Amino acid sequence: MEDGNPYFGAAHRPHDRIKLNVGGKLFETTISTIRSGGPDSLLQALSARPIDDSNPVFIDRDPEIFSVLLSVLRTNRIPSTARRFSKQELTDEALYYGIESRLKSAMLPPPLSGIDTSVVATIRPASDGLPSAFTAGAGDGSLWIAHGGQISAYDCNLAHAGTIRTHINDITSIRRLWPDVAAVGSDTAAGLHIYDISGGRHVASAHWTDPSDPRIYKALVSAIADSPNSVYASFYCRHKENCILVIDKSTLQVVSEIGRQSGNSMKTMGAGKLTYMPSSSLIFASAVTSGAFGYSGCIRLWDPRSGEVVWETTEPGSGRSCRFGDSFADVDVDADESTMFKVCSQSGDVGMADLRKLGEDPWVYLRDNNPSMAHKGGGDSSSVIHCYRKQVFVARGGGLEVWSQVEDKETEEERENMVSEGSYRRNYVDKLDDLERGTIAKMEGGGDRLFISREDVEGIEVWESSNFSGAVSVL
Repeated sequence: MEDGNPYFGAAHRPHDRIKLNVGGKLFETTISTIRSGGPDSLLQALSARPIDDSNPVFIDRDPEIFSVLLSVLRTNRIPSTARRFSKQELTDEALYYGIESRLKSAMLPPPLSGIDTSVVATIRPASDGLPSAFTAGAGDGSLWIAHGGQISAYDCNLAHAGTIRTHINDITSIRRLWPDVAAVGSDTAAGLHIYDISGGRHVASAHWTDPSDPRIYKALVSAIADSPNSVYASFYCRHKENCILVIDKSTLQVVSEIGRQSGNSMKTMGAGKLTYMPSSSLIFASAVTSGAFGYSGCIRLWDPRSGEVVWETTEPGSGRSCRFGDSFADVDVDADESTMFKVCSQSGDVGMADLRKLGEDPWVYLRDNNPSMAHKGGGDSSSVIHCYRKQVFVARGGGLEVWSQVEDKETEEERENMVSEGSYRRNYVDKLDDLERGTIAKMEGGGDRLFISREDVEGIEVWESSNFSGAVSVL
C-alpha cells in the first residue's frame, strides 16, 4: 500500500474521532482508543478507513457488551455495568473484536495486599464439591482443584476450563508442573501420577520400590514440589519407612532417592510439606504430628545434589531458648526472602528464622508494637501458616491475620542481622462472617489471589485486594 492512499490507516491522527454503530446504537470514540486493542484486533482494522468517510461503521453485535469493552479500552478497568454479564459473555465478545488480552488484563485483580484482602468468590466444583487438595502454582491466578478422584481447572479469570477424572479415588496432593500437566498423589493409592489436564489422560507414574527390602511396598505420597528440571515427592510406607524421590522432568523417571529413614520417631518422620528454594537449590521439608502430649515437629534442609541434610531441627527442643513444649503447629518458608516462619502450638507466637544464618536456635519471635493488635488467645490446635509475596498469612481456627514487612524503618543493626522482632506488622484480615465459615485447612497464593480451603466445607475461597488498596496508608 503506497503513501497517500486515502485508505491507509496511518493517515489518521490519534485524536481523530470515529463513529461506530454497534447493534443499532451509536458510539463515538477516538482512533487511539480503538487502536489500543492491538494491531491484530478487528477495531484496528476498522480504524484504517477513509478519512473523509463520516458514515458510522456498522457492527452487528451486542451494543451493551461493546460499551463495557470500550470502557476497558479507555481505562483498563472493568466498569460496574459489567456485572450484568457473565465472564463468558464478555470473553466471547472480546474474542470477536480481538481484544481478549486487554479484557484479561483488566479482569485481573490488583496486587495482593494482605491488609486489604477479602473474599470475592467461592469456587465450587460441580460434583464432589469437597476439595481434597488444590494448587495455584501457575502464578497467574488460575486454580486446579482436586475433589475426590477428579481435577477441575479454572483459568486466570476463574472460569471453569474443564474437569478430568483420574484413576485415584481420593487425591490428597497435587502440584502443577507445566501449564497443562499436574502431579498427584494420594494417602490411599500408591505412587506419584502425572496427568495431562487438557487432554484428560494419564501420562506417567513413579513408584518407590526396593526388591531387597520387603517393607518398601505400595508407598504413598504425602507432599510434592518441583524445580525447573526435577519433581520431588515425599513417599512413605505403612511401616513408616520414608524418603524423597527425585524424578527427572524430561524423562519422568526416578533418578535418585534422598534420605531414606524409618519413621519410628518424630525426627525420622516423612515430610508432609516440601518446597524447592531456587536461590540455594535446597529442598525445605517439614513434618508435624500431634497427640495426647501436644505437637512435635521436624524441619530439614536437604541438598538434592548430594542427598545430605544441610540443617535440621526438631521440636520440642530442650532448654528455655527453644521454648520447650511450645512446638510449632505449622511452618512454611519464603523461598524468595530466604526466611522461614512458624506458628507455635501453645502460645500462638509467630517465629521467624533467617535461612542464611541458621544455628541451634535461629528463631526470632515477632512482636506487634501496637498493644491493641497483640494476639491474646494463645495457640490454636488448627493453626496454619503460609508465606507469599513478602507477607505471612496465619490462620487460627477460622480467623486470618497477616504479617507484613515494615518498610524503611529498620535500624543499621537490624539490616545487619537481616531479620528482627519489629520488622513485621500484624493486621487482622477476617470479618465475623469469615470466622463462622469454618476452620481454615490450607492456604496458597497464586497470582494476586489467596486461595483458602476450610475443613468439611465445599469449595475454595478466593481472596483479593480491592482496586483502592494502597491508596490510603494505614499506620
